[in-house]
Amino acid sequence: MSPRSDRLRLASYNLHKCRGMTGPRAPERNLKVISDIKADVIALQEVDLRLGNRPEALPRAAIENATGLIPADFLPTGATSLGWHGQTILMRPELAAQATIRRLPLPGIEPRGALALRLPGVTIIAVHLGLVRSSRRAQLRRIVAQAGRFGNDRLILTGDFNEWHDNRGLEALEPMHVLAPGPSWPAPFPRLRYDRIAVSRGIEVMDSGVWDSEIARQASDHLPIWADLALEPWSAAPEPGISGRVSDNPAE
Repeated sequence: MSPRSDRLRLASYNLHKCRGMTGPRAPERNLKVISDIKADVIALQEVDLRLGNRPEALPRAAIENATGLIPADFLPTGATSLGWHGQTILMRPELAAQATIRRLPLPGIEPRGALALRLPGVTIIAVHLGLVRSSRRAQLRRIVAQAGRFGNDRLILTGDFNEWHDNRGLEALEPMHVLAPGPSWPAPFPRLRYDRIAVSRGIEVMDSGVWDSEIARQASDHLPIWADLALEPWSAAPEPGISGRVSDNPAE
């Protein structure tokens, strides 16, 4: 993957179309937040405007210069879109050179999709799940089924799960460790843990948190989440079938 092939800083951030809580759009704030996190890979949601041809809300041309990251290469929703169903993944250029990406259509009442980023030794699936719990359950079942076809890679899911309960709606992820680093919504006074990271066997969560800064509280209605992950040697990985759990603290 990189000179730090056993370590990865992963983040997820719902940009709310770069409008902050009420607008107007100010993507330079979101770019500053992304740069501050210093992630190797960051999954982004709501990077495009919602209506019409869904033009980009986060300007593609400014991303690399402002953050040092580049967008994953895939076919977006429209000719002027940055994402697919409003989602994209940014990563360090040396990771992008090794990456392949697939779009995963998802079921549900409203159109949704996931992005599967494959890097050597790990697959990262970026999600923005539906507003209805029955849809979210169906979407997670589809994702887990699709991920089973990718081989024996370590697996990470991250994004806006749109789920505030710890013990409902996440049943399909039971073999994984589901981490909710802390309240991330609404950004000015966060109360709910919509944004999560789920990891399979072979991945250790070294540290994690919610990126809470003054500019992050202004830039979107969500605060970003992040985790420092270590890819364990396969010989040290636990056996499949371990019980999943939701946790605030990776050291629990």
